[in-house]
Amino acid sequence: MESRKSPRRSLPRRIFRWLGLAALLWIASSVLLVLILRFVPPLTSAFMIERRMEALIEGQQDFTLRYRWTPLVEVSANLPIALVAAEDQKFPNHHGFDVDAIQSALAEAEDGARLRGASTISQQVAKNLFLWNGRSFVRKGLEAYFTALIELLWPKQRIIEVYLNIAEFGDGIYGAGAASAHFFRNTPAQLNPRQCALLAAVLPNPRKLHVERPSAYVQRRANWIERQVRQLGGADWLEP
Repeated sequence: MESRKSPRRSLPRRIFRWLGLAALLWIASSVLLVLILRFVPPLTSAFMIERRMEALIEGQQDFTLRYRWTPLVEVSANLPIALVAAEDQKFPNHHGFDVDAIQSALAEAEDGARLRGASTISQQVAKNLFLWNGRSFVRKGLEAYFTALIELLWPKQRIIEVYLNIAEFGDGIYGAGAASAHFFRNTPAQLNPRQCALLAAVLPNPRKLHVERPSAYVQRRANWIERQVRQLGGADWLEP
């Protein structure tokens, strides 16, 4: 006579089976999404959605989000190299993570300093495009996962193209297209080295640092970025 399995024993198995299937489905969906975005411009980003919700909750009636996708070939070559000089000078050579910068930040934290960020451009694309603001271990784990996917499925040129299109250069101003029109009344192709350095200079905190009214700090940082661009060899350094 066949013995029937206890419902109490089969229930955990069913739960684990469904959890496993859900995890596999999520992984497959995320891989497919990242692969699609290698070729298709993103309509928005997680950070843009979060900013819209923030404005709605706070009742900011006059808030306008500006975002305009611009292909990399239509952007001045001065901008990608300025962003790399400012944010991630090892960008062409690493695989998504700057191990030396991470170790340095951790060592400084152990000595009592505040833990500073050591995010690469690839990590910032992963965070801005797919995730939310915060410092939880869950978010950092997802950031690492999406960073690895992006580095695996996208060429470096695509990573920098997406980054300069979804980066926030002012409150609600996302991407080179919207930034060049709002701040300089020109197109991304017309951006000169100084304008690109100013855009890159405000990236640490674009809601407090201003491109159109650069503080002494922003001016100094822009000067430093221009020097770094020259030392790196100019825009040709990023050519494939």
